[in-house]
Amino acid sequence: MTRPTINYFSDVLCIWSYISQIRLEQLAREYEGRVEINEQFVSVFPDARTKTAATWKDKGGYEAMNKLFQRLSKKYDHISVHPDVWTVTQPYTSTVIHQTLKAFQAAGQEDGDADLPYIETLGARAIKRFRDAFFAEARDISNWSVQAELAEEIGVDPARIEAKRRSGEAAALLDADLKHADSLGVKGSPTFVMNEGRQVLYGNVGYKLIQANVEELFREHGEEAASWC
Repeated sequence: MTRPTINYFSDVLCIWSYISQIRLEQLAREYEGRVEINEQFVSVFPDARTKTAATWKDKGGYEAMNKLFQRLSKKYDHISVHPDVWTVTQPYTSTVIHQTLKAFQAAGQEDGDADLPYIETLGARAIKRFRDAFFAEARDISNWSVQAELAEEIGVDPARIEAKRRSGEAAALLDADLKHADSLGVKGSPTFVMNEGRQVLYGNVGYKLIQANVEELFREHGEEAASWC
């Protein structure tokens, strides 16, 4: 029987997708072997500095933005936010980050990621590491030199990732993500899309709600629902 697909769209610079990372990982663990997780990107910060500066202009600027993030890190104790995030470290764009992460996903597919649990795949490990590097360590993950350092930390030759960027492969894969997001009506980050677009969870939704939608997804596919107990 074909396993149902869960499409997960996010922008790696989005604080809410950073918060939601743990829910995606829990979902992958709980439903390992029963669902396909397709992690893709949606463009929320294509011009990150302009967007954040304009959004926070009348709210106290980058300092106020970081203070909000610090409060969120206390509320959600599974995340950590460095005091330099956006106050000092200000990535230009998420677009090049997403291209690089698509290169990691492509490299992982070549290495047999399809046979691994989702959270062990190269793509999943790279996305998590990049998010942590920005939010917890305040590293400018839009800068290629930082991306190359992270590739080495993950255990991948940076030249392999750079080759996929230079060839245009990574850009083409990202464009496919953006078109897919548009076709499904994805409005922002993070967004779970299931059942061919009939089930959509957008924003900071709790795990119980995500889980309930997955159980409904199984019912739609004729699989006996897992116990709520």
